[in-house]
Amino acid sequence: MSSAETPMMQQYRALKSQIPKDALLFFRLGDFYELFFDDAKIGSEILDLTLTQRNGMPMCGLPFHAAEAYIARIIKAGRRIAICDQVEAPKPGQLVRREVTQIISPGSVLDGNVLAAKRNNYCAALVRGLGGKKHGLACLDLSTGEFQAGEAGGVDDVLDWLLRLDPSEIVIPSGQGQDDDWAELRKESNRLFVSHEGWAFEGETAKAALLEHLKTHSLDGFGLGCAPLGAAAAGGLIHYLAVELRRNLGHVRRITAFQRAEYLGLDPVTQRNLDLVETSREASGDATLLGAIDRTVTSGGGRLLRRWLLHPLRDRDALRQRLGAVGWWKEGEPAREQLRGHLRDIRDLERLIGRLSQGGGNARDLAALKLSLSKLPAVRAALAGIDLPRVAALRDEIVPQDDLVALLGDALVEEPPIPIKEGGMIRPGYRADLDELLAAGTEGKEWLARLQQREIERTGIKTLKIRFNQVFGYYLEVSHSQAANVPADYHRKQTTANAERFITPELKEMEGKILGAEERSRQLEYEIFLSLRQEAVARLDAIQQTARALSELDILAGWGALAQERDYVRPELTDEVEIEIEEGRHPVLEQRMLGERFIPNDATLNTAAQRLTILTGPNMAGKSTYIRQVALIALMAHLGTYVPAARARIGALDRIFTRVGANDDLSRGQSTFMVEMNETANILHHATDRSLVILDEIGRGTSTFDGLSIAWAVAEHLHDQARALTLFATHYHELTELALSRPSIQNACVAVREWNDEVIFLRKIIPGGADKSYGIQVARLAGLPPSVVERAKEVLRILEEEQLDESGKPRLSQPPKNGKNPSKKIVKEWSQFDLFKQEAS
Repeated sequence: MSSAETPMMQQYRALKSQIPKDALLFFRLGDFYELFFDDAKIGSEILDLTLTQRNGMPMCGLPFHAAEAYIARIIKAGRRIAICDQVEAPKPGQLVRREVTQIISPGSVLDGNVLAAKRNNYCAALVRGLGGKKHGLACLDLSTGEFQAGEAGGVDDVLDWLLRLDPSEIVIPSGQGQDDDWAELRKESNRLFVSHEGWAFEGETAKAALLEHLKTHSLDGFGLGCAPLGAAAAGGLIHYLAVELRRNLGHVRRITAFQRAEYLGLDPVTQRNLDLVETSREASGDATLLGAIDRTVTSGGGRLLRRWLLHPLRDRDALRQRLGAVGWWKEGEPAREQLRGHLRDIRDLERLIGRLSQGGGNARDLAALKLSLSKLPAVRAALAGIDLPRVAALRDEIVPQDDLVALLGDALVEEPPIPIKEGGMIRPGYRADLDELLAAGTEGKEWLARLQQREIERTGIKTLKIRFNQVFGYYLEVSHSQAANVPADYHRKQTTANAERFITPELKEMEGKILGAEERSRQLEYEIFLSLRQEAVARLDAIQQTARALSELDILAGWGALAQERDYVRPELTDEVEIEIEEGRHPVLEQRMLGERFIPNDATLNTAAQRLTILTGPNMAGKSTYIRQVALIALMAHLGTYVPAARARIGALDRIFTRVGANDDLSRGQSTFMVEMNETANILHHATDRSLVILDEIGRGTSTFDGLSIAWAVAEHLHDQARALTLFATHYHELTELALSRPSIQNACVAVREWNDEVIFLRKIIPGGADKSYGIQVARLAGLPPSVVERAKEVLRILEEEQLDESGKPRLSQPPKNGKNPSKKIVKEWSQFDLFKQEAS
């Protein structure tokens, strides 16, 4: 620190040293937040602000009243911000005291303009156990108070967990940040990683912090007694948010143990291939399963639905309870729409009470809370006649707050202003002492109006005005042309470009009364606001419980509307390992098709007669759609919603695996084929006899012989070793011969018809194998030049007729012999394939 620096810059450097090095310091100077040095360079680039210099020091600034919009842009850029505010009124000749009041990061932002309404914003923490074979994980949504923790295995399990929760910030213990595993996680998660004090994550220290916060003596009641790494991650996360980010965590009252065995397994590849919550192919969320089944009318319901979708249940009883409620609301449209109408009027209770409990929010938040709570009796009444265990339980969890509604209704004006220290929030008649102060201010302003008229008449200066500013208070303003007519009892205060400003003893005396009353009234309104906020926060537990119940009701009633709208049926849940679907439909594509009817199809998989289905047929015929469709219907049954089919019988699965599409990962030096093999290997290592496996075109990224060999061996392993329920879509027609040696392997194909050298896709799945790929016809439909299409036909004819040159290679560089008719044979009997045939026989 230079001795030549001003006291203010010395103060700035001292505050800067107290915050994380990567955080940008927003330093309050009057009506602006200023950034200096490197912070100014970074901030000016992100915010598109003009970068200036003073005595060689880079700086830029932004208006403090518009700070939220700028903060949102910084957060979206993945940076942290430290807010430094003036904590006392400025005094002439004195350095105003400033403090860092909060640090805002992507995982701790509360601004509704930044947060997605139907998506949680998690801050996560990771702790690696000895050897890296086990990890502790925790996540907290500061905006709602939702807190959960648990343990996972290796890096793959951690990535699975992170993809489901999609945290915007990940905290790790300092000292573990340079590890190769963490580097892999940084790359894969694509989220802000920050390091925090390593000791805060140590077992006993973290556990003690967690117990102190939860006000309990044991973690057994939360399901974390046997999860020490999960507790370590949770305790370290609490310390990070409370100490480093200076956040009030009073609304975080409970923690939920994340037990992976409770949920249907969905690894990151499966979530991506099934387009569950997002898709890389389209920006629209309507192209996802979430978009297709979301009929929620509240923000909390939307967030809970996303969590349910990424954590499908395995508990059959819980699923049957959900299905019962969905079925009731499918049939009971009047009652359902009445309930949904009430829910539409309820604001985001979780985030409202979360914001207020952290010392934030304003009078509009209290007004929104009042409006929302006033709808609770109507919601309970709409549920009164439903004799279902889950609905009855949810009804009991809704706790009306009639006295709080009445209090807020009496206290607040209909449309309160946003500022909480400028007055105008409290309804006249609520407090007699406030009414007296407001009356004094009103009477004073009426007196000013009378004074202005009297002075105009006395002086003859018709343009005379009484004005006000923060520096001089009230004053009389007279234009320069009328200055000669000013009375002798006027005292000149200031000369401006257009006018002269004066004061009088009488005016200054009344100014003191007016400003004193206004200041006292604003302070009193602020104190009343604080008391109202505290009264609301005192009901935190009940309001959070109510919000959770409303969110679940929103989902179930919305699914009832969806089932009626799309003619979905209730799936029969069994404890066997089976899938039986009649006239199943793709839940996403069916809703997006315009002017074309979706063709339904059946599906049967079980451990006895049809464990693995080999599906053949041409490109564009619908193989990928069909196998995804089966997986999505099975997944929807594990959510507890009705499904798009005429009938569905779904057994108890443990995981769903998919290998679909062609993707490379050049940043990691992996080709399309290597990615395909990595994903396939993961399936073969983890699939069990209760898993559903969806495979599309295994082995196509290499030579024909290699690809066929790999596909054959993979199919055998899934059938013989893993014994998983499998749908195997392929262009290798030779795989259909597996059914000759294994009775529980069945063949199916997509029906097509040929007409005038064109192929017509019927979109219907039928028994048996396909005899053609129709690749050239599809290439023509895609727009390949006619000359290329004709040449491809000639090459195919040469291969089919086995025209070989002297070395035994196909005569591809020569035209075919005249007079030869193309053979109907698809491929010749390769010598390599004879090995498979001999084994099969």
